[in-house]
Amino acid sequence: MNEAASDGRRIGGGVAPTADKPTRVYETQLIERVRAGDRAALRELVDLHKDRLFAFVWRMVRDHHEAEDVCQDAFLKAFGALSSFSTEYRFSTWLFTIAYRVCLNRIRRKRALTGEVDFAALPSGESCMPGAALESQDAARAKAMVWSAVDRLTPPQRATILLFYRHEMSCRDIAQVIELPLATVKSHLHRARARLRDELESMNERDLQQVRNLSQRAG
Repeated sequence: MNEAASDGRRIGGGVAPTADKPTRVYETQLIERVRAGDRAALRELVDLHKDRLFAFVWRMVRDHHEAEDVCQDAFLKAFGALSSFSTEYRFSTWLFTIAYRVCLNRIRRKRALTGEVDFAALPSGESCMPGAALESQDAARAKAMVWSAVDRLTPPQRATILLFYRHEMSCRDIAQVIELPLATVKSHLHRARARLRDELESMNERDLQQVRNLSQRAG
């Protein structure tokens, strides 16, 4: 259980699935096989983490092709330095740390993030039954407003929100990923929540209700 599970980790769009997360023992076995030159183990390790990593990176850089490049770069850097990796830590935390560094370098080079989020390309989970079309449109608009607010956060705040809610990491693990003190991570989480709260206060009551509905479905 994460440090702040009592918060429900609710945000429009839900949380990342946990069914495919490997056990610590199995992950360590895979890493040892990769170190021994087992290419099948390498492919399996990539398959176990690529979807969650891409979801995180895409939200950080907001560009499909750039996200693919960042993920490829992160995996190459991780496997290139695998001999120095300590199995005392989770491979996913280490991998996300590498990917976050690559994201920050690209963001700093660009200085300004642009582009619209294509929410139609994201798994919706909404019903396709007759009569649900209007509700689905309202829910999609509310989800878009939530993620638009998230996108306006600073990169560290955005990463903190994504890792906490979407990837269910503890504040301690997030601190390791974004390489900041635990107290700073908690401060980022608090400030990001406050900023999102301020952003969402501009919604009308109908949209706010849709956000609440999304949060309830996510919980």
